[in-house]
Amino acid sequence: MFLGSFAWGFAFISLPFYVQAISTSDAATTLRWTGWIVGIPSLVTVLTGPVWGRLAASGDPKRYYLLIQLLQGAGFLVTAATRTVFELFAARFAIGFMGAASTLAFMMAGREPDRAEVRRQVASVQMAMTIGQITGPLGGAIASARLGFRPSFVLAGLILVGSAAFVQWGVTVPPRPEEAVAARGRVRLVGLLVESLIVFAVSTQLFFLTSVLPQILPGLGVAPDGVLEIGGLLVFASAAAAGLGAFATPWLAAVTSERRLVTGLLVGSAAWMAALALPTGVWGYTALRFLQVLWAAPLFPLVVARVAQQGSGSAVGIVNSARIGASFVGPVVATSVLAVAPPVVLYLVLAAGSLVCVPLALLRGRRRQSG
Repeated sequence: MFLGSFAWGFAFISLPFYVQAISTSDAATTLRWTGWIVGIPSLVTVLTGPVWGRLAASGDPKRYYLLIQLLQGAGFLVTAATRTVFELFAARFAIGFMGAASTLAFMMAGREPDRAEVRRQVASVQMAMTIGQITGPLGGAIASARLGFRPSFVLAGLILVGSAAFVQWGVTVPPRPEEAVAARGRVRLVGLLVESLIVFAVSTQLFFLTSVLPQILPGLGVAPDGVLEIGGLLVFASAAAAGLGAFATPWLAAVTSERRLVTGLLVGSAAWMAALALPTGVWGYTALRFLQVLWAAPLFPLVVARVAQQGSGSAVGIVNSARIGASFVGPVVATSVLAVAPPVVLYLVLAAGSLVCVPLALLRGRRRQSG
C-alpha cells in the first residue's frame, strides 16, 4: 500500500501542470478541465467501488487486489501517451473503473480472526498509505521537473506493478471468518449520514489544494519556474500534517470526550481554512496549511473507528465513499470557484462545510450519550 499510495501521489502532483502544458483552450476553460481531470477517477470509483468489493467478498480479495493494481498501472502508462486534454480525461475516467485498492487491503486485513490483529494490520496499512502520500508528491514533483511529465507517469505505472508483485509474493489471506461477519451490528441511517457528511466536509478541505496550485502559488510570490517544486513541498507539508494528525488521534481521544474532540476539530479546521486568505508569502501559507490539516486529519480515523466498531462493512464502505467522493468534489469546487472569484471566497466556502457539521456532531453526540 505504500508503493500504491506513493505512485498515485507521484503522478498526481504534476497533473495540473500537465493539463496546462497540453491545453489549447483559454485559461478559464483549462482551469475547469483541470478540476475534472484531477477528480474524475474518484467520482467513478465511488460508483464502481462497491462492485469490486462485492466481487472480492465472494472470492479472493488478494486476486482482485492484484488485478486492480495491474490495471491501474496500465492506466498510468496510457496517461503518459495522451496528447490532448480530452484524451487525458478519458484515461483518468478509465482508471476510476479499476476501483480502490485500499478497500481490498482492508478486506484482507479483516480476514484475520483476532480483532486485535485486525486493528494492528489496519493501522499498518493506514500508516503505509500516509507515508506514501507524504513522499510521493515530493518525488513526483522532482521527477516531473527533471525528466518531464510523461516519464513520471510511466514510473508511477511501474511502481503500481511493483506493488502487485509484493502482494503476490508476500501476502497470505486467511479464510473468511463467517461468524465474525454475522456478529457485526448496524449503524442507524441518520447517524451514518452525519458521519459521512463530516468525512466529506473535512476530506474536501484536504483534497482541494493540488488542483489549484498553478493559480495559488504565483499570488504568493512564487516564480513561474519554481511553481512545480514549491508545489511539491507544499503538498509534502500537508501530507506530513495529515500523518501527524492521524498519529495523534488515539492520544487526543484519551484526554477528552469524543463529542468535544470532534466539534473542536471541526471548528479549528474551519478557522485555519479561513485564515489561509491572510498570508502574502508562500512560507506563511505553508505554515497555516500545515495547521489546518493537522486539525482536520484526526476526524477521519475518529469517525471510521466509531463506525467500524458498531456497523457492518457496508457502513464503513459508505463512509469511505464519502472520502473518495470528496477527492473528486474538492478539485472541482476549487477550480470552479477560482475561475470566477478570488481565493478568499474558496477558503470561506470550504470552511463553511466544517461549520455546518458542528451542530450535527453535537446532536449526534447528545443522542449517543442519552442512549
